[in-house]
Amino acid sequence: MNDKLALPVGTTLDRFIMRKQEDFPFATGELSQLLRDIALAAKIVNREINRAGLIDVTGAYGQQNVQGEEQQKLDVIANIRFIRALRNGGEVCAIISEEEDEIIHTGNLKGKYIVAIDPLDGSSNIDVNVSIGTIFSIYRRVSEVGTEGTMEDCMQNGTHQIAAGYVVYGSSTMLVYTTGHGVNGFTYEPSLGEFFLSHPNMCTPKTGTIYSCNEGGYNSFPEGIKNYLSYCKENGYSGRYIGSLVSDFHRNLIKGGVYIYPSTAKAPNGKLRLLYECNALAFIAEQAGGKASNGKGRIMEMEPTELHQRSPLIIGSAEMVDKVEEFMKAEVKKTEAVTAN
Repeated sequence: MNDKLALPVGTTLDRFIMRKQEDFPFATGELSQLLRDIALAAKIVNREINRAGLIDVTGAYGQQNVQGEEQQKLDVIANIRFIRALRNGGEVCAIISEEEDEIIHTGNLKGKYIVAIDPLDGSSNIDVNVSIGTIFSIYRRVSEVGTEGTMEDCMQNGTHQIAAGYVVYGSSTMLVYTTGHGVNGFTYEPSLGEFFLSHPNMCTPKTGTIYSCNEGGYNSFPEGIKNYLSYCKENGYSGRYIGSLVSDFHRNLIKGGVYIYPSTAKAPNGKLRLLYECNALAFIAEQAGGKASNGKGRIMEMEPTELHQRSPLIIGSAEMVDKVEEFMKAEVKKTEAVTAN
């Protein structure tokens, strides 16, 4: 018989998670179950996105989230789906979501984990059929098991993450995650309803020629960022900006590049959320050999002070992030010299 007629389809996400369970001697299957719960919710959200134009779930919902941003209908749907999956899974004692004002207590008092999630990043792009995503972080609780999750559980810095990942819903749907032992990517096969390992041991190039930045705010960027952007143009770099953080990050992770969202006059502390977006992607970037900075130091070492704290973000290929920091530090020294005189 010709073996080519029945080639293996590959390693499923479930099987891969089970094989890697020995990486976590402190967990007896709970973390594996939690990752499966997230994957299940991602499949459901993927279905909703793919039929969005047919069932009237595009456009604005008519309310604002806690950040004062207009919620899209799919924001609300994705938020409900992920919260429901995590609550029903039983492994999470509390959830913090970009779409919710306060901690969400799941009622699972014996749950050992906290999840921080941006259920649908870049959701306004769904109306024009542009890739969007989900971003998540997982922490071990520090409070006593058997009690409700606390603010202390949720306000851990990024170095305490035990897993993080994202889902990009695009020409194909991919789930990419790390548990601190490298980064692996899984592509969804809709006819089988399974994620299959497609990008094992993902490593980002040390440098690249892509920069991703919304230059519409250029006039209010810090001088160091302006100087770096000029450097990019002088050296023939390509500007690539989708406007969905997950999509821009995913491209740069694979091809090499740097994503920049600096502080601006409108957002002096930056716009992206430390707990829901920056920490998770920083963990993935570092595990893939890249870097993530707020322009002054390592993102994952920032101490959270509030649930919806914002931060500037410079993330991607290590040498490119270093170069941005170099320009920013040079501007600080220049300013200090002028002040001193």
